[in-house]
Amino acid sequence: MKFEDLLLEIGGFGRFQILILAILCLARINLPMHFLLHNFLAATPSHHCAIPHQEAFVNLTREEVLLISIPQKADGTFSSCEMFSQPQFHLLLNSSLQPENKSITQHCQHGWVYDHSQFTSTISTQWDLVCEQRGLNQATATFFFIGVTVGAMVFGDLSDRFGRKAMLQLSLVCSLVFGMLSAASVSYTMLAVTRTLTGVALSGLSLIVLPLGMEWVDVQHRTFTGILSSIFWSVGNMLLALAAYLVREWHWLLVAVTAPCLLSIVCLWWVPESARWLIAKGKVKQAHRHLLRCARMNGRKDFAVSPEALTRMATDKNMGGSYSYISLFRTPVLRKISVCSGVVWFGVAFSYYGLSMNLTGFGLSIYLSQFVFGVIEIPAKMAMYVLVNRIGRRQSQAWTLILAGVCIGANIIIPKSFSSLRSVVAVLGKGCSEAAFTTVFLYTSELYPTILRQNGMGYTSFLARLGGALAPLVFLLDEVWRSLPEVTYCAVAVCSGATAFLLPETLNARLPEGIEDVEKPQVKVPPEGSTPEGVPLQALPK
Repeated sequence: MKFEDLLLEIGGFGRFQILILAILCLARINLPMHFLLHNFLAATPSHHCAIPHQEAFVNLTREEVLLISIPQKADGTFSSCEMFSQPQFHLLLNSSLQPENKSITQHCQHGWVYDHSQFTSTISTQWDLVCEQRGLNQATATFFFIGVTVGAMVFGDLSDRFGRKAMLQLSLVCSLVFGMLSAASVSYTMLAVTRTLTGVALSGLSLIVLPLGMEWVDVQHRTFTGILSSIFWSVGNMLLALAAYLVREWHWLLVAVTAPCLLSIVCLWWVPESARWLIAKGKVKQAHRHLLRCARMNGRKDFAVSPEALTRMATDKNMGGSYSYISLFRTPVLRKISVCSGVVWFGVAFSYYGLSMNLTGFGLSIYLSQFVFGVIEIPAKMAMYVLVNRIGRRQSQAWTLILAGVCIGANIIIPKSFSSLRSVVAVLGKGCSEAAFTTVFLYTSELYPTILRQNGMGYTSFLARLGGALAPLVFLLDEVWRSLPEVTYCAVAVCSGATAFLLPETLNARLPEGIEDVEKPQVKVPPEGSTPEGVPLQALPK
C-alpha cells in the first residue's frame, strides 16, 4: 500500500486539509513582508548636500541658496553628492552659466538634507547611506538574503531530520525575536546582523510551509495547494504596500511587518506533523494517531489501518537511514534533477527580485507600484493553475521564465518617455516572473522523494537565495553602463528558463517516496476514465 492510497481512504482533501492549509497560508503572508521590505526600509528620498551658514543668506529664497551652493546636472536637477566649495553668487544673474572649473566642486562636507515628504525616516536617511555609502544601503538586502541562503541549508536538513512542524515553530519564534531586535537597532552594524539572522529564521518558514501542506493532500489537489499557498504571498505583497504607506518610520515599519509572526505561532498549534515524514522515519504510532484524526475530521469514521501496516509501508520503501545533501547527487536521474533545478531556482529568484526591487521609473508612486505588482501576481497564478495542468510543469516553468526575461529586455529598448508602455511591460514581466516562482515551488516539491524532499528544497532554496542576495547588488552596475543591470537580469532569466526544458515532467505523477521511485519508471495517476500508464521520471526524448 502506498501513502497516496491511504490519503484516498481518509479523504485526500477534506476539512482536515483545509484547516491545515488555512493556517499555513496565514503563516506564508509573513514572507513577502520581509523579503521585499528593502524597497521601503532602505528607500532613498531625494537629497542634496547640507549647506553650512545658511543664516548668511537670509535675503535669498531656498531655491536661490541651492543655486549658489549646489551644482546642477544636465537635466537641471541639483546634484545629490556634490557642492560648491564657495558660494557662486554670479549664478543668481544667469543660472545657465554653470562653472566649468571642476576644482570648485567637492563632495558633501556637512552631511545631507533629505526630502521627508514621502518617508519620515529610512535607514538611508538615518545613517546617511547615500553617495559613497550607497553600496552599504544596497548591501542590507544582500545581508538579509545571505541569511536566507544559510537558513535554507540549515532548515532543509533539520526539517528532514527532526520534522517539519518542529522546525516551522522554531523558524517563526526566531523570526519574531530577530525581527523585533532589528526594529530596535541603534547602529548600522546591529541592523545588518539582526536582518541577517531574520533571514536565516524566515528561510525555514519559506522552505517548510508548502511541502508540509502538500504532504497531506492527494495528487488531484497538489496543484491547487501550491497555487493557493502562492496567492497568499501576493496578499502579503499587497499588505506590505499598505503597511509601508501607513507607517513611514522604519523602526515601526519593522514592528508592523514582524508582529503577524506571533499570530502564526499560536495558530500552528493545530497543525500536525507530516504523516509521510513520520512513516518514513519509522514513527508509525504518531503517524497512526494523525491519520485517525484526519479520517474523523473528514467524516471517514469507518477508516481503519494498523500501525503494523504503516511499519510495513516504511520497510517496503526502505526509507529509513541517514540522508544528506550529498544524496541529491549520488544517482544519475536525481543528479540531473538537482543540477538543473538549482539553475532554474537561481534564475527565478534573481529575475524576480531584480524586478521587485526596481519600483521607480514606471510613472507610479513606490506604494502604488508595490501594490500593483502584488495585484498582477494573482491573475498570473490563476493562469498557472490552468497551465500547469494543461501543458505540464516543465513547459510552464520554462516559458514563464523566458517571457519574464523578454519583458525585462524590452524595457531596455523602450524610451523612458513612454512611461505608460514601460509600466505595462514591467507589470507583464512581474506577472511572468511570479508565475515562474509559483511553478518552481510546486514543481520542485514533486521532483524530490519524501526522504530527500526538504534536503532538495533546502539545496534549491540555497541557490535561489544566492540569486536574491546578488540581485540588489547588480543595480550598482549602472555606474558601468546604465542598462547593464537590466541586460544581466534578462540574460539570466532566459538561460535558466531554457534549462528547465531538461527537467522531467511530473504532471499527475505520484509523489516519489524513496530514491528508487525517482530512478525507475513512475506510474502517473490518470484522469478519471483513463487507465494508468508507466511513465519514466526523466526527461522524455524529443
